Amino acid sequence: MKFPLALALLALLAGTGVPAIAGDYAEQKVVYHNDGSTDPDYFKHLLGNIRNHLDAVGDDNIELVVVANGDGLELLQQATTDGDLAERIDALRGRGVRFLVCANTLRGRDIGVEDLHGVSQADVVPSGVAEIAKLEQQGFVYLHP
Repeated sequence: MKFPLALALLALLAGTGVPAIAGDYAEQKVVYHNDGSTDPDYFKHLLGNIRNHLDAVGDDNIELVVVANGDGLELLQQATTDGDLAERIDALRGRGVRFLVCANTLRGRDIGVEDLHGVSQADVVPSGVAEIAKLEQQGFVYLHP
């Protein structure tokens, strides 16, 4: 009889502090670092990871920021002509994800905010890596998929 064994296992896990149900997470603050690739498949994978992260933790249980510098700005450039990327980014923004871009990269590559999908001056930070360090000091966990 496997059913009573499963109930016993759940009862055992409940008493150990180990989550018995997937998705039982504490509040999270996370910064995803997007600094390199020009491959649309990489960007779809990155955005999928972020979507899955939100799904697992819950939109109201996470503060999630994506900081793009270097080749990472290519995601927002490609989204100006790639409707699928644009939809994925917009869906994440609609769930509270903030996309920040590095002013150093904008200057160094002569890119304007108008060349990036959905980006305004309010999304520009002086330095992508300095912003990540600042966010880590504020308790954000660093992820670099």
